[in-house]
Amino acid sequence: MIDLLSLMAFHAAYAETIDSDRLEQWPDFFAPDAHYRITHVENEQQGLPAGIVWADSRAMLEDRVAALREANIYERQAYRHVVGLPSLDAGTDGAVHAETPFLVVRVMRDGSMDLFATGRYVDLMVEEGGTLRFRERVVVCDSSRVDTLLAIPL
Repeated sequence: MIDLLSLMAFHAAYAETIDSDRLEQWPDFFAPDAHYRITHVENEQQGLPAGIVWADSRAMLEDRVAALREANIYERQAYRHVVGLPSLDAGTDGAVHAETPFLVVRVMRDGSMDLFATGRYVDLMVEEGGTLRFRERVVVCDSSRVDTLLAIPL
């Protein structure tokens, strides 16, 4: 059973994996058939499924990381996540729905920092062999203004 403490530890590990640039491990937080999407609040309110980032499998997330490492050109940067307390709702088939507020600060290679994104994670999580995984993670940003440097996952 997924409880608040295990979910908070899961979120901390997720954020730390991204913030410490261990992106190759990031897809491991997702089930093989997981859905990951970054969108903004206006799209969500209007029921529009289009997102800034869309992936419908762990393999697509692995491809995204490979592209970041090998093909994409972007200014070196890092994130620092601040993740709030999740609210939990029991789902079906042992799954749990959660909504969790977040804030991401972007640190550029020259040391400058900006508030990069705020919003909420809307998650559907399952336990697979004793390991918590996302079946779905929708990152709903509070602003529709998106920086062109959205390279690293939120």
